[in-house]
Amino acid sequence: MSDQGRGETGHGRRVLITGIAGTLAGRLALRLEADERVEYVGGVDLTQPSHELRRTEFVRADLRNPLVAKVIESTRVDTIIHMAITAEPGAVGGRSRMKELNVIGTMQLLGAAQKAHRVRTLVLRSTTAVYGSHYRDPALFREDAAPRRLPRSGYTQDITEVEAYARGFGRRRPDVDLTILRFANFIGPEIETALTRYLSLPVIPTVFGYDPRLQLVHTDDALEVLYAAAMGSHPGIFNVAGPGIVYLSQAARMAGRPTLPLPAQLGGLLSGILRTASGVDFTAEQLPLLQFGRVGDISRMRAEFGIEPTYSTREALRQFIDAGRISPVVAPETLVALERRLGDAAIDVLGRVS
Repeated sequence: MSDQGRGETGHGRRVLITGIAGTLAGRLALRLEADERVEYVGGVDLTQPSHELRRTEFVRADLRNPLVAKVIESTRVDTIIHMAITAEPGAVGGRSRMKELNVIGTMQLLGAAQKAHRVRTLVLRSTTAVYGSHYRDPALFREDAAPRRLPRSGYTQDITEVEAYARGFGRRRPDVDLTILRFANFIGPEIETALTRYLSLPVIPTVFGYDPRLQLVHTDDALEVLYAAAMGSHPGIFNVAGPGIVYLSQAARMAGRPTLPLPAQLGGLLSGILRTASGVDFTAEQLPLLQFGRVGDISRMRAEFGIEPTYSTREALRQFIDAGRISPVVAPETLVALERRLGDAAIDVLGRVS
């Protein structure tokens, strides 16, 4: 689809970003502001943006409210970047509110976009979490792969429903370029997520007997793909991540953190401990990631966007650590011995329980 004539006046793109208060959404708005091909940038959220935006119009609105249709109509946008998706129930007031914001908010947005004849591009920020985590998973998830087990609750169920609604929108509006970007876990010096808080713990709880493969995407690389999707024509579903993987044990050593193996049977307890003691909001359905890991194939993204990530998974983690977000608590030469002692202690506790 041509980039010409996107705007109402024919002078340039008119872009609306949902979830504008988020770190990555704010950076995307700044990038679009600096592009002379962009006539208008609008941002929707319930919270004031954290970035100092100069020509982005902030609209305080709730996506769950049908009035979002008036926002789309009044701003005359042709491109919508939907980033108002949250993975942490604690950050928004609980699981039920999180589901409303994620699923009901998306339904209202897509319903409004379907009726907006000016809309020609819709980009959805999704996640590789839709593939789940299972011991029988493939080495690499391609975009057409289905999860071994359908999610029944939590963030994974939300994002699965959100994608389904987006695909339905695409069928009803075949004239719209629908781009679904499935990002690996974000990492970068300026972003805070459940995973970055987890890796910052003084002692990292792990699942006994497992060393999962982790895949990360640096926020700089995520921004490049989002920007390309907003300004070009790239319909389809794409995994977005840094090349390569890092094992959880390797990540812990890089961060200078000892690990504490806990039995898988204590998964629910582990989730509660992480949330209560440290604010790490790993919900129960996300914990299998700490057992089996998850890795997406990014070859389709490379081919379609012509973008090669600047940071591999390992390099992204290293840059996060070197930026001072994590201060090692254990010297590398003592870490292995400490982990061995913690492991022996865990085995002793398991033996007594059995």
